[in-house]
Amino acid sequence: MGENDVQYESHQTKVVVDRDALTYLDGTRVDFRKEGLSESFKFDNPNVSATCGCGESFSVNKSASTPA
Repeated sequence: MGENDVQYESHQTKVVVDRDALTYLDGTRVDFRKEGLSESFKFDNPNVSATCGCGESFSVNKSASTPA
């Protein structure tokens, strides 16, 4: 863990996030899903305004990147 990282713990799981990314992730819910032989994390970020077809890249609403 780096000096600019923040650690959260919930349901016996630790998540480490870079402090600079917190504004982009505010309100994000993370869920672990197991469907058949597939297991993955599902991220539901209310700040997302657009995603790519691969599901790995996204854009956020401008208001999310501006500190309140």
